[in-house]
Amino acid sequence: MSGARARVGVGTRFRYDGESVEVVELAATTAGNEVVLEDAHGRVLRLALKELLFSDRAEIIPEQAGPSPDEVEEIASVVLDQLGEDERHKVVERAGHVREVLTGYRSGHAEFARTGEPRPQYPPGGPAESKYAAKAEELGVSVRTVKQWVADFRQHGEAGLAPKRRRSGRPWLSGDERWAETAVEVMVEHTGQSKPSRTLVIERTRARVIARFGPAVVPQPSRATAFRILAELEGRHPLFRLSTKRNRDIADRPEGPYGKLRPTRPGEYVLMDTTRLDVFAFDPLTLRWVQAELTIAMDWYTRCITGLRLTPVSTKAVDVSAVLYQCFRPRPAGWEWPRHAVWPEHGIPRTVLVDVEGATGPGLASPPLVPETLVVDHGKVYVSGHLTSVCRRMAISIQPARLRTGRDKGPAERYFRTLREGLLEALPGYKGPDIHCRGEHPEDEAFFFLDELESIIREWTAVVYHCRPHTGLVDPGVPGLRMSPAQMFEHGMARAGYIEAPRDRDLAFEFLPTKWRTIQHYGVEIGRRRYNGPGLPKPGIRSPYDSQVKNGWPFQVAPDDVTRIYFRDPGTRVWHTLTWEHAPSVHMPLSEDALLFARKLAAAKYRYPDDRLAVADLLERWNLGLGTTLAERRMALRVSREQAALDLPDTGTATVASLTSVRTALGQAEAAKEDVPEPVAAVGDDDVADLECFAAEDDFYADALEDV
Repeated sequence: MSGARARVGVGTRFRYDGESVEVVELAATTAGNEVVLEDAHGRVLRLALKELLFSDRAEIIPEQAGPSPDEVEEIASVVLDQLGEDERHKVVERAGHVREVLTGYRSGHAEFARTGEPRPQYPPGGPAESKYAAKAEELGVSVRTVKQWVADFRQHGEAGLAPKRRRSGRPWLSGDERWAETAVEVMVEHTGQSKPSRTLVIERTRARVIARFGPAVVPQPSRATAFRILAELEGRHPLFRLSTKRNRDIADRPEGPYGKLRPTRPGEYVLMDTTRLDVFAFDPLTLRWVQAELTIAMDWYTRCITGLRLTPVSTKAVDVSAVLYQCFRPRPAGWEWPRHAVWPEHGIPRTVLVDVEGATGPGLASPPLVPETLVVDHGKVYVSGHLTSVCRRMAISIQPARLRTGRDKGPAERYFRTLREGLLEALPGYKGPDIHCRGEHPEDEAFFFLDELESIIREWTAVVYHCRPHTGLVDPGVPGLRMSPAQMFEHGMARAGYIEAPRDRDLAFEFLPTKWRTIQHYGVEIGRRRYNGPGLPKPGIRSPYDSQVKNGWPFQVAPDDVTRIYFRDPGTRVWHTLTWEHAPSVHMPLSEDALLFARKLAAAKYRYPDDRLAVADLLERWNLGLGTTLAERRMALRVSREQAALDLPDTGTATVASLTSVRTALGQAEAAKEDVPEPVAAVGDDDVADLECFAAEDDFYADALEDV
């Protein structure tokens, strides 16, 4: 076997700076070994031996053949690792026979001789031809084969005895490469189109090859070969196997190496995203099945969900601002939540909390922190003037993701998938991620109201998601350790030494949209609603603001509760609350959408409706389960009975069914059946007839379930 060593001495030739030189003298000095080189023109050069051996400027010219990095053969480990168990066993046996021919021993050494070795046919040091003939007769092969084995073994070792595999620079191509390259062009052109058939791609490729190279220039593969070539090309440009949406995502991948933001502490980067949930819910306002959209804020470093909000159908800019504010002031945790799911007990020290009541009370549902940078997409709600102005006021930087690049918010997208697979698919009303996964009538199974569904998601996030180890949460200093988001928060606190906490609780008002109105003698009018209260300037005082409304004053309005607005005195900088004139008759928050819906119902029912009458009818509609008439109680009982009859799918775990919010919602439905007295008529499939009887004495059902 040729070695990898080369002699360096007088007469050794090198290639130095592109010229051929020869060593003419070796000298040992106090500074180290030196050599004297002479080129073809007789010029002499003296330099250190280490410079000659280790510099990139010098390269030795070996006198004998040996292994080199540019040789065609693969290294031994690559060749042997491609062999199967049977092939490797044959190679080991064949190597033993070759060693016996060369040394007389299967192991190659007399110290490890087997019983009966050396055999008389293979005496050590005997003539080689007789041993070749004896081994050929023993194995039933020709003498030429044995000689080839010996030559391969001497040159490459055991790897030289491996079966010779046919190597090709184009292993995927069984025909002309020009045909395959043209097929790739046709496949790329269909990236943004509907998925074509393989036959269509083959026909277009053949036509383009003939038009480009001429007829009979490029051999056309057979139909079976063309199908095999397309199957190989599928790995380069997916087109047939996956969905068209997935194929477009793969085609949009960057050509260079992947990179990403690398957060170093909690709060450095916060991801915000909105998705439509794969589950139906029940809107208590319109009494209709609706689709829900979930907006979340996630701390990139810890994967903690610092804020979430569930809205029907469409998300507004104020909803995104509300989620962002939850990062500043998290909502309180449920009173029945387990201790490990409640903050600050599971992470953040109580001493950095601004809210003393939150620290001494039942705890928080998520960790409070102030984002430094928001990573958002280009949706209207994220690039709105309201959100950007809030972020500018809070000194929060906004970093938009690339267009149609979901991987820029990968952790948030992964949370949505985990939520679907870990919670939503176990709830009634689950409709699947796409139309191909939808059940026959998923909307008939919807049970949870929007607020109940949000409570369930919030509790599942705190109880399950925050406390379960994630494969993506690792510490490079401790390989193999998997941490949960809550543990990663503790790790980030210890690593960074601090977090950004909210400094003022009045910052909540700055997250609300601003309305400019003038001050009249009766107060302020916004959306045909009149507000008044202490702290409002007297009418006639000139406004110090220069707005589009002449002599206008700024008022902060919460769309989810129009019973009150907020005003800050420009002199004292103190916030004041102004209440709606009909707020005492509501006794609960009333959203702007609910008021508009109530006005629409009242306009269809009364000739001269007002807001007081509209709100009264809306509250009566909401209190369907607490109605005073027997017909209302009967209808509420029927709805609760149908909802409670739905069984949750068995997923193998009890995480969903054991959530307090799920048990509470199911328990309220069962309590409604127990508390409401049953009429004389039996409850069953004939409830429609019962409802018709009650409708005769009360026309409540004339518009209770109308689609609006």
